[in-house]
Amino acid sequence: MKLSDEQRAGLALLLMVLVLMLWSRFYKPPVPPKAPETNPPAASVQRPSTLGPGMGNVQAAGAQAGGEPAPATVPVKEAKSEQTIVVENGLYRVELSNRGGVARSWTLNKYHDNENPPKPLDLVNTAAAEQLKAWPLSIRLEDPKLDAEANSALYTVTPSGSDLHAPAEVDFEWSDGHLQVSKRLEFGIGYEVELNVSATLDGKALPVGVAWRGGFGDQSVSSAASLVEVFYSENGKIEYFNYKKLGIKDHQDQPAQVNGFMEAAGIEDTFFTAAFLPNQPGMTLWDWTQQQSVTNEGKTTQQPVAEMAAGPQTPGSWSTRLYVGPKDLTELGKLQPSLTGLVQFGYMSFVAKPLLRLLKWIYKYVPNYGWDIILLTLAINMALFPLKVKSWHSMKKMQKAMPRIKAIQEKYKKYSMRDPRRKGMQEEMSAIYKEEGANPVGGCLPQLIQMPIWFALYRMLQYSIELRHAPWIGWIHDLSARDPYFILPILMTVAMYYMTKMTPQTVTDPAQQKMMMLMPLAFGIFLFMYSSGLVLYIFTSSVVGIAQQLYLNRNDPLPSNSPFKNKPAKA
Repeated sequence: MKLSDEQRAGLALLLMVLVLMLWSRFYKPPVPPKAPETNPPAASVQRPSTLGPGMGNVQAAGAQAGGEPAPATVPVKEAKSEQTIVVENGLYRVELSNRGGVARSWTLNKYHDNENPPKPLDLVNTAAAEQLKAWPLSIRLEDPKLDAEANSALYTVTPSGSDLHAPAEVDFEWSDGHLQVSKRLEFGIGYEVELNVSATLDGKALPVGVAWRGGFGDQSVSSAASLVEVFYSENGKIEYFNYKKLGIKDHQDQPAQVNGFMEAAGIEDTFFTAAFLPNQPGMTLWDWTQQQSVTNEGKTTQQPVAEMAAGPQTPGSWSTRLYVGPKDLTELGKLQPSLTGLVQFGYMSFVAKPLLRLLKWIYKYVPNYGWDIILLTLAINMALFPLKVKSWHSMKKMQKAMPRIKAIQEKYKKYSMRDPRRKGMQEEMSAIYKEEGANPVGGCLPQLIQMPIWFALYRMLQYSIELRHAPWIGWIHDLSARDPYFILPILMTVAMYYMTKMTPQTVTDPAQQKMMMLMPLAFGIFLFMYSSGLVLYIFTSSVVGIAQQLYLNRNDPLPSNSPFKNKPAKA
């Protein structure tokens, strides 16, 4: 029987279905063994992203995609208990803790606070540091969680001894298997410490800084918090951060940041500083302010606590020198010449610095800065005495010109001060002064020259570490502070008043003469709260001025009918 094409196709399809059914019946694939039950994996802890300068957000390598925990990339290294390490020499005593690898105390042995009895000065603000849980030499990482871990961990310490005498090296190391931090401190015989820090996350270098947290400086002085400032030196010039201008709240939430080729950066108060001087070019400086709660006589107030950190601009280890000590011009100049600007002599530094050098030179032979100020005053007044003699001769010439001057004043008296014709009076008087060779301000010349010296001496006494707590005699225990009993200001006022009375005046108007006599009293009141060293200088200068005026009055007196002669005074 012949089959059609359709029938043959249907039969072929039926045979194919039959073959498939028979194959699946007799040739089944083997069943694989059942896998054992397992607990679902726990969610891995994700480290927050790390933000570094110019790096953007970088996902931590401590976790793999899909939430699987990554194996430790470095050995875990952590101490079992907290340990205190003391490093000291004749200049300082530093207490370090392996809890964070920080400094808990930084005491300068040659300087004392203002307490009674005085104690060696500790530059760490312990009260603020304990309250804020922030200490000097803390690590600064951009990631807050990593930062907190690194500064609360127990570091291993090498060497293991607790008391070391500088020069000495101290190594801190810690790792949790992912984050690894190391610090090396090399203490020398001076105030400098060589510091090297590094931080890696799963083998990848992180940007790392070193911070001075928890406040700084002498806490025994009045308004101590307001005296602390963060600074940096760039292109030989000192620049300061000012939390008052930045705003405390904003400044606390978002640290101010500076990047550049800075020679130094640090924190300071009036007489002391902690300065980082990097051993490699390029540095980043962070500055911020926290708030400390201070309770005094039952009243709690908020006090600003300045903090700072410094580090490299790129990820990797950072090597720097750290100077913690007095703002001594010689010491700072050796470190970095621009740091001498930390001694804030201001615009009078060109006078204050030579005066300080001269005072220190005298101190080598007379080791008491009070007597040195007196000797310095005598030297300055003797050097200026020729000017006083010149002003005395100028006063005599003024005497000769005075009748003509008074005639001109009478001539123009009928015109008001705004009248343009008053200009003619000044022109006629100037012609007479020129003709007689007289100088109307010649008598004030010695005082005018002394004014810059007074200003420079004030700045020098206020900011020179040499004058801090420098005694003179008896009740004067600190030449940089005010006289506690106001004895020197009273003596100075009396001496200035007597010198004014016995010095011929260049004004003839009775009202102006009375005003001149009141000037010593006003000046004395103004200086009551100033440093006793400055008052001692002015008092000594007034006494020397009295002696010089007595000499002039007796050896080269003015005529008895002189209009400049001070009638109440008797030489």
